[in-house]
Amino acid sequence: MKLYSINTGHFKLDGGAMFGVVPKSIWNKLNPADENNMCSWALRCLLIEDGNRLILVDNGLGDKQDAKFFGHYYLHGNDTLDKSLAKHGFNKNDVTDVILTHLHFDHCGGSIKKEGDLLVPAFKNATYWSNERHWKWATEPNAREKASFLKENILPIQESGQLKFIEQNQLDFPQGIGIKEFFGHTDAMMLPYCTYKEKTIVFMADLLPSIAHIPIPYVMAYDMFPLTTLNEKKSFLTEAQQKDYILFFEHDPQVECCNLELTEKGIKAKDRFKLEEL
Repeated sequence: MKLYSINTGHFKLDGGAMFGVVPKSIWNKLNPADENNMCSWALRCLLIEDGNRLILVDNGLGDKQDAKFFGHYYLHGNDTLDKSLAKHGFNKNDVTDVILTHLHFDHCGGSIKKEGDLLVPAFKNATYWSNERHWKWATEPNAREKASFLKENILPIQESGQLKFIEQNQLDFPQGIGIKEFFGHTDAMMLPYCTYKEKTIVFMADLLPSIAHIPIPYVMAYDMFPLTTLNEKKSFLTEAQQKDYILFFEHDPQVECCNLELTEKGIKAKDRFKLEEL
């Protein structure tokens, strides 16, 4: 098995929304905001090569939205999904599987592309993986979360016939790849776990969007069930520290990976490094 970090660009979100109840006087030191209170965040995905399988975890914002949409989210930087795949010798047609941790637009927007007036899968040879519970949640959204679930990102996946639902006890993935579900950020978000070079790599998605979110109270205002997130973070971080997991961050603008250590003040980030340095 080989793992690759896939950078699809950066975008901006409101700093206050990203850090919830944490005051700006604190979080602004961690990820400084611009004059509009917006912070830059990565759109980092994970590519897993194993035998004849090439598995992409999430796929960024995509590029099919209109100028008004990108005017809200400020997609910037030189990285794109295509360029990052090409850097490692691949293209979209090589991808056999796309794991969608959840269906918020910044995680699944690259799933679908425009061909004229049609919306079609960007990965024409891939199976797209979600789970039945989260799919129902996303396609029947509540008013608070509706703006994050864009129909043009989601419904064409099912219409294409390339969608499958993961069943926890029947994972159709190579040995060493597992999935755990979390319920605080959104209902039934899936985090992939990979055994790689005798380490467990966990793709953090939005349980811990960045290294700055490791402290337990640092919970995003975007989370549907913040107290659930609080408890999930506490449980996960304890397990991750005890078992020496490596955390792979989807949204941290600087840090790809870290491990953890237990200190007098609780669990903290220990070493920071790139995936390729393992």
